[in-house]
Amino acid sequence: MPRGKVKWFNNAKGYGFIIEDGCSDDLFAHFSSVQMEGYKTLKAGQTVTFEKKPGDKGTHAVNIVPDEVPARSTGSQSVNSGQNPDDSGDSSGYSHRVVNA
Repeated sequence: MPRGKVKWFNNAKGYGFIIEDGCSDDLFAHFSSVQMEGYKTLKAGQTVTFEKKPGDKGTHAVNIVPDEVPARSTGSQSVNSGQNPDDSGDSSGYSHRVVNA
């Protein structure tokens, strides 16, 4: 299977381009061709393996397999833990704060 590097990838549009090792032609890469679990994305400079398929406007990279999947957030840090860091433990007074999430 050919190898190459991601030239660029736009997550909002769902596509980008890959440059095959030893070649200068750009290969079209669509998110639906990325073989990974969860959110399918690629990062510029990321090494990938793929298959080539002729398309209407040039060659497409399909069955794209990233060598290294980008790290995902573990979610271990909660945005709102339910505890007020300014709370001294005295609940005799009431305080109203607006918190933008």
